[in-house]
Amino acid sequence: MKLHELKPSQTRKERNRVGRGMSSGNGKTSGRGHKGQKARSGGGTRLGFEGGQMPLFQRLPKRGFTNINRKEYTVVNLSTLNKFEEGTEVTPELLLETGVISKVKAGIKVLGNGSIEKKLTVKAHKFSASAKEAIETAGGQTEVI
Repeated sequence: MKLHELKPSQTRKERNRVGRGMSSGNGKTSGRGHKGQKARSGGGTRLGFEGGQMPLFQRLPKRGFTNINRKEYTVVNLSTLNKFEEGTEVTPELLLETGVISKVKAGIKVLGNGSIEKKLTVKAHKFSASAKEAIETAGGQTEVI
């Protein structure tokens, strides 16, 4: 391959210059048609506008509310705790380091999905009843931070 043999990876398309004479295909009204709101400069309507008719988002019933004080916990299942060795102290910092979780959010909640075969000391912000029972049955300990 030589310098004179190089070709662009994509073909370049010239931009359409509106309002530059009739032969351009977009002269006179510049592709905007004749008169009306959309033909004017700065014309057009806002998002969701339906010509004065009540917009869809306003016609639909509103339900519920969003709690601004909601706490979202990062969920860890029992089955994922099996990757740690016997007797390990599992903390949120350790979970972050090992890549089990990517973010702590408002805290860590351990759920009882799966089974645990190892004796571990688990430190988390919350435990489900089944997770707590399973960890203690396996001989481990739970500690709420």
